[in-house]
Amino acid sequence: MDLINAIILLLNYIFIPGLTYGSQLALGAIFVTLIYGILRFANFATGDMMSFGTMMTILFTWYFQSLGISLGVLPTALIALPFGIFFLILYMLTIDKFVFKYYRTQKSPPVQFAMVSIGVMFVTQAVVRIIIGPGDRRFFDGEKFIFKAREFKEMTGLNEGLALKSTQVLTIFVTIILVSLLFWFLNKTKTGKSMKAYSDNEDLALLSGIDPKKIVLVTWVIAGILATIGGALYGLDKSFKPFTYFNNMLPIFAAAIVGGIGNPFGAFLGGYVIAFSEILLTYAYKKFFMYILPESMEPEGLVQLLSTDYKFAVSFSILVIVLLYRPSGIFKGKVL
Repeated sequence: MDLINAIILLLNYIFIPGLTYGSQLALGAIFVTLIYGILRFANFATGDMMSFGTMMTILFTWYFQSLGISLGVLPTALIALPFGIFFLILYMLTIDKFVFKYYRTQKSPPVQFAMVSIGVMFVTQAVVRIIIGPGDRRFFDGEKFIFKAREFKEMTGLNEGLALKSTQVLTIFVTIILVSLLFWFLNKTKTGKSMKAYSDNEDLALLSGIDPKKIVLVTWVIAGILATIGGALYGLDKSFKPFTYFNNMLPIFAAAIVGGIGNPFGAFLGGYVIAFSEILLTYAYKKFFMYILPESMEPEGLVQLLSTDYKFAVSFSILVIVLLYRPSGIFKGKVL
């Protein structure tokens, strides 16, 4: 019985949160790797673009809730997501037209693009804070439980309870479906193949008749979908605070680089590598060992490798190690 309690403990505090957080990071990492692979620059505004899309989703969620519109056990934000996606894509295309297009036309080096994206990051962050404020915002119906820990204890008679939120299940399934559709699009459709050809050799792609304007447009549309859904799922699972999305840039970039920058599948797996690394290294295992060890060997301390305050230090350390020993990431070579 103690072994089962120990397993439930790990499921509740490591496995389910790791899958959920990893899915959110994976969508952000694919966003980064798409922009890098096709438009050829590191977009440091990724976190704040996710924040912008989430903000619009929240505003429309509040509007629908004020009208009494609800999806029952599912978050009302699902109805608001298409509106959030639309406005983020519109915002991204506006930024691209008035900012990135100029540097793309001038064939500016990637470093200059990256610096420009930092400027876009600060502008986007300011816009979000002006519109919705810097404080913590909640979706109000994003914390619906499929079953609560107390209910699980009553059903099973175990000491440990397992809580499962609808948003956690939603995050995992939506990520799998969205990523599957993206891989199908890139590998099976004419437009997806054109994007890969444009990424491999821009000059040869242009000679083949591929329209660069269309490739840029489709890239930003896909990026807008990924950013809004990833940001909204993160906000539903936790809460929305603009500065949090800025902080998430480190684990998102770490996930993209660990998986191999320019490789969407590697970025997808990299999200889970970073998420589970952060959780496994900052979780306090005292209660777990109390279940599996004899009473005489029970630990007195928290048995925690790192404090949760050092969560982002884990991402940074992994990023540094990968850059030093395997710069190409888990998967070598670009697939875009």
